[in-house]
Amino acid sequence: MTDIQPTEPELLELRKSIDNIDAAMVHLLAERFRCTARVGALKARYKLAPTDPAREQAQVQRLRNLAEAAGLDPEFAQAYLAFVIREVIHHHEEAQREISN
Repeated sequence: MTDIQPTEPELLELRKSIDNIDAAMVHLLAERFRCTARVGALKARYKLAPTDPAREQAQVQRLRNLAEAAGLDPEFAQAYLAFVIREVIHHHEEAQREISN
């Protein structure tokens, strides 16, 4: 067993920063979904497809580039985006069903 341990104040400070970042991410994600809900409503109103493969591919490349520049694993960023896109498409499909009924 080693006597070297992180100091309690340093650990608490880091955890507070992590908690703040998590809170900011949740708020940003909520705002993103508010925007994509509006996109879904427009697509439904104008009978546009709920998916846009060209936009999705451009976004994948954009996020991979941003991740690489930020020192984040591009594969992780792509997996995150794929999760978000699946949820957005699901919402867009629901919006289209609501308009159809």
